Amino acid sequence: MNAQTNLPPASLANLEITLPTALELCRLGLATLIDIRQLFEIELKGAIPGSVHIPMFEVKLMLGQTLTEDEQDILDAGQPKDMDAQTFFTMINELHHGRDHLLLCICNSGRRSLTAASMLHSLGYPKALSVAGGFQAWKKWMATTPATPSP
Repeated sequence: MNAQTNLPPASLANLEITLPTALELCRLGLATLIDIRQLFEIELKGAIPGSVHIPMFEVKLMLGQTLTEDEQDILDAGQPKDMDAQTFFTMINELHHGRDHLLLCICNSGRRSLTAASMLHSLGYPKALSVAGGFQAWKKWMATTPATPSP
């Protein structure tokens, strides 16, 4: 069992999607990229255009879950976003059920997003996945992929 997600390691592999596949699903309008990083991380490293920001640590606290020491340290490094349950579930339901979209969680490296995808599964959102490699993979992809004209 994975201590952070309460899922066996084989189950975690089923929650990951590659960055190129994630970007194509978003381009086709079949998925929404959910940036789960803390606001200060986005301000420091950059935002991903078209993503929806839902900070995972605030969600965990709002749901009454205990943060690990590392998670609390990251939360304490910035200014937490005030999120209540109604706001969170309204946002997720509009994305997941309203649009019948895949929820593609992305963090900095792909580790926290696995936890977020697992958490969303446990809350009844089976179309939640984690983007492998996270923001770091996205930044490399953007640096090495030629720009394509917008339709």
